[in-house]
Order: sequence, then structure tokens, then C-alpha cells
Amino acid sequence: MKAKGIKTLFCGLLVSLWLGVSVPGVAAEYAANFKGTDMTEFINTIGRNLHKTMIIDPSIHGKVNVRSYDMLNEKQYYQFFLNVLEVYGLATVPMPDGVIKVVPAQEAKTSAIAIGSASHPGEGDEMVTRIVPVQNVSVAELTPILRQLTNSSGGSSVIHYAPSNVMMITGRAAVVNRMVDIIHQVDRADDQHVDIVRLKYASANEMVRVVNSVLSKTDQHNQPRALVPTVVADDRTNSILISGNAPARARLAKLINQLDGELQNSGDTRVFYLKYAHASDLVKVLKGVSQTLGKQQAKAKGGSAESAQSDANFSIEAFADTNSLVITAKPQTMRSLAKVIQQLDIRRAQVHVEAMIVEVSDSNSADLGVQWVTPGGGTQFSNGSTVSVSSIAEGVYNARSTTSTEYTSNGTTTSVSSSGDASDLASALSGVSGAIVGFYKDGWGALIQASKTNSQTNVLATPSITTLDNQEASFLVGEEVPVKTGSTTSSSNSNPFTTVERKEVGIKLTVTPQINDGDAVQLKIKAEVSKVNGETSVDVTFSKRDLSTTVLVDNNQTLVLSGLIDNEVEQSVSKVPLLGDIPYLGALFRSTSSKQSKRNLMIFIKPTIIRDSDTANSLSARKYTEIRALELYQQDQGIDLLPGEKTPVLSAFGSSQQQVPESVQTYLDKLNKKKESLSIDVQGKQ
Repeated sequence: MKAKGIKTLFCGLLVSLWLGVSVPGVAAEYAANFKGTDMTEFINTIGRNLHKTMIIDPSIHGKVNVRSYDMLNEKQYYQFFLNVLEVYGLATVPMPDGVIKVVPAQEAKTSAIAIGSASHPGEGDEMVTRIVPVQNVSVAELTPILRQLTNSSGGSSVIHYAPSNVMMITGRAAVVNRMVDIIHQVDRADDQHVDIVRLKYASANEMVRVVNSVLSKTDQHNQPRALVPTVVADDRTNSILISGNAPARARLAKLINQLDGELQNSGDTRVFYLKYAHASDLVKVLKGVSQTLGKQQAKAKGGSAESAQSDANFSIEAFADTNSLVITAKPQTMRSLAKVIQQLDIRRAQVHVEAMIVEVSDSNSADLGVQWVTPGGGTQFSNGSTVSVSSIAEGVYNARSTTSTEYTSNGTTTSVSSSGDASDLASALSGVSGAIVGFYKDGWGALIQASKTNSQTNVLATPSITTLDNQEASFLVGEEVPVKTGSTTSSSNSNPFTTVERKEVGIKLTVTPQINDGDAVQLKIKAEVSKVNGETSVDVTFSKRDLSTTVLVDNNQTLVLSGLIDNEVEQSVSKVPLLGDIPYLGALFRSTSSKQSKRNLMIFIKPTIIRDSDTANSLSARKYTEIRALELYQQDQGIDLLPGEKTPVLSAFGSSQQQVPESVQTYLDKLNKKKESLSIDVQGKQ
């Protein structure tokens, strides 16, 4: 019985090892033999043997055919499982408490996979994410290279974050670790040094210009960037910094030392062609600088006033035709002047200033009045827009037709009819606003007037102007209105005359911008919006809104400069004492006028700094497109009473501004077609 029990135990141990079941006290080993096994059953078997809970994606299917001739320990068994999943395009996502999700590899990179590190990088076909900082190479340039080494369909991805210069790589641990090794090999600081060459006679900036010109003539395009030398000038020490590999640095240093030789004569004459500044404006500045330099150099040598005058000898002249400077001076003075010219002859920034004037006003008024006429007197009111009943009654009386009898010399009579004068009635009715109703009988009359007025105004003006930094510019859109300033007549009226002054009326803008450090702009602004209100007994009247201020505004920032919010309510009541206070009935003995007006007026400013041609082009394109869109809209509306005619439209921005008339273009097209047909006939005959 004892031998039989030992035999049974041994057979059970072999069966357990064959099926992958661990036995207490014995190191677990597994046999990997799967033939035609369903993928789901394969995953469940591995999970049961490793005591893991497997969650399988519903889309997973297929058969597994694999066999291992060696027994595998637990670590090898799990890697074998990952290898099989990788072949079938699957991956695992470990979760807490021994749970493993099996999903397609494409979905694994967006799941909660492990983040590897240098101490725990992961191994085999385990899905991991590595964050790799890069020190010396731009990740934007490195990313396209690494993406060629990955299989995006297998769940791998390579992305970068430029602000921190780091790489984020997701994929199988073996592939990810290989790419990390490649990054570490590539990310090495260039083994380059910097040589400093101090100049004795030549100017550092001029020397750099010459050396760069020599380098540009050589074929540098096919050389790696690390092998191309770089030359930089240091104005403060009049030195040149050379970086690159050792042979290139030595070659350039030798060339610079050969060029840095003392002049054969004591003077030097050079011509400076200016790019942005005016030559005449720089002459005064450079002469002052040269005098100061001459005195400093003489003082440093310990010379007398005569030697100082000798060292200060120079000549600076402007040639306007080519906007250039012709300078003759000592070499040391010439170098200093060249630095000053280089710093002054720079492209000045421009500022585009938009002033927005917005005015919204609303006015409402209402009048209601009753006036009476009785044989013994009457009531009349003049508040609001009420017209007095007496003026209307007088006008009606004067406008009536009359018949008179005239006696002739022979004793006969003649009836003569004459029409009345309606001018007084017309003058009285011209002041009526709204409705007027009245009656008159037997000396009794009444006049009722009622009116209501509602007016709204919305004004938006956006004058804009572009000018150079620290350069005043003005803008005017309007007209000149003659205003009488005086008149003189003699006692005999023989030589009368009247003096007239023309006044500018419209939208005026004067601005002087100054760009400060950064993107702030200091603006000195004078803005004015004026118009003609009308004429009075003396002269015309104007309405004017004037602004003068200095503000500091950031680039592309809109700032309110001034504003007015006005709300006015006016009420007036004219009535007969006692009778006008009677409830309800008192309305027949009073006149009421009410008026309410609101006005909102705001002025805004918005500067835009233009430092390069791209910004200027973008700003011009926006304005140009707005005008062209308005013209296209008007063209679609057509011209009334002229069907078939089209309004002119600007060409698209950036295209040729010269357009050939449509009739001429049609003729040219026909002529070109005729030439093409003749050319084809000649070739056919040949």
C-alpha cells in the first residue's frame, strides 16, 4: 500500500505539471501547449493558472496554435502569454487586485497602462508609457524620426511636449526601451568650444559681415549643422566669437587675424549706405559723437589741446541722392561711429491707431393743450410746441374773402370781391406739430393740440491712421464751412466788405505714438468730431466734441478715453388757476408738455504695433477685405433703373490692381484664340 501511494502521488505531480497547476512546496512550472484553442479559452486558462482575473474585450476572437517544448516558470509563462497576444494584435492592461484587462492593442495606449521609469522600465511585450526628458536636441525634430521606428497600428505612439522638451512614448516595453536608448545616444551635447579673437584695428561688426560673406560663398548646405561654424560680434570688447569644430575655428581665426591689419595711412574714408534713417538727420548726431571721442582719446594719451584737436579731425557729409554718409576719421573713431550708425539705422516700428466715436441718443416728447376763445376773453398757452389760438384766429381772419360795394360817378354800384392774405395763417400753422382740432361759433371757440415726437440717433465713426514711432500724424474727413468773422460799411455804403473764415468741420484725429519697452504704447491724442447744426439770426452754429489727452495702452488693447451719459427729463404745465386743478375736467383748462432725452457718448482708442511686413500686410488685408465685401454686396443689389449694369469692385487682395475693361478683355481673348488656331494650322501643314 505504501508503494502504491507513492506511485499515485508521483503520477499526480506529473499531471499537475503538465496542466500548469502548482503544487504546494514545489516551484510552479507550466507547459504551453495549445492547439486550435479558442482565444477566449486560452486567456481564461492563463488567468486560472496565474490566479488572475481576466476581463476580455467582446471583440476578441480567433484560434491559438502554439507549443512550447520546455517547461516555463511563472515569469516566463506570463511573458509567453504577452508574446502570443502581441502576435494577435492584443495587449493587457493590469488593474488593481490581480485583475487584467485584455483589449485590442489600439485601445491599450488610451487605457491606464503603467508608466515606466529608469528603475522599472518594463520588459517584453508589456504595454508601458515612458516620459523621457531631452537636454540638447529639439523634441520637435526628434519626433518624426522616432515615429518611423514605431507601429501605430500596434498601439504605439510618440508625441512630444515642446515647452518642457520631453518625449512621451507608449508601446511594448521592448520597443519603448529601444527608443529610449536611441534618444540617449542622440541627445548628446555638441563637443564644441568657443574661441575669442580680439581685434586691434578692424570693427567687429564689419569683420563679421566680411566673414559671413565668405562663408555664404562656400557650399554649406550639404554639411551637418554641427560642422558649420558660427561667427558673432561683441561690440563692447570689439571681439569676435567663433564656435564650431576645431578645424573650422582655426581656419576662421587665421583669416580674421590676416584681415585685422593696420591701415597704411593715418586716415580712413568710408561710405555708409543707410537703410532706414535719413542721412541729413544723422550728420549732427555723428559730429557731436566724433568731437567727444576725439577729446576722450587725447585725454587717454595725455596729450595737449593741440593734439586733442588733431585727434578730433574728421569729416562727416550726407549725400541725399543715395541716402548715404561719407565719413573720414581715425580708425578708432571710425569703428565707434560705425557702431553708432548701426544702432541708429534700424527699422522703426509703426503704430496703427483706431479711434472709435460712438454716440447713441434717444429723445421723446409729448404735448397736449386746450385753448378757449370767448366773447369776454380766452385762454392761450405757449409751452412745448403749442401754437397760440390768437395767432391762428388772426390768420383765419386775415385770410377770409371779402366783398365790398363801390359807387361810380353815374350813381351805380359795383360789388368787388377780394381774397384775403393767407401769409399770417401759413406762418401760424408752420409752428403746429402733430394734430390740431378746433371750432368757432357765435363768438365761442376752442382749439385742441396734441403731438408726440420720438427721435433716435446712432453714430459710429472709426477714424484710423498709421504712423511711424514718435512721428505725429493727422487725419481729417469733413468739409470747410465759411464763417463770417466781420463786416464793414461806410456812411455812404460805397465800399462795404465782409470777412469770412473757413472752418474745418468733420472728424479730425491727430496722434503721436511712442512705443515703450514691451508692447505698451504712449499716445498723445487730439480727436474732434464736429458738424453744422444750423443758422441763427447771427451766424451758423456748430456742435463739437473735442478730446486732448495722453494715455498708455497695450498693443491691441481697447481703452475708453472719455464718455458722457446724459438723461434729461423736462415737464411744463400751463393752466388756468382753480379751473385747471379740477379733476378730469381740469384738462380742458391746461396745457401739458413733457420731454425726455437720453444720450450716450463714448470715445475709444485701439493701437496696433506694426513691427514687420507680415503684421502690416495682415492689417491691410483686413481693411481691404471689409471694403471689398461692401462693394460685392452693393453689386449684388444692382443699380436701380439700370438693369445689367454693375458697380465697380476692387480686385482680390494681393492680385494685380490694374484691371482691363471687360470689352477690351473680350477682344484680347478672341485675338489670342485666333493666334492659337493659326499656329495649329501652320504646324499641321508642316
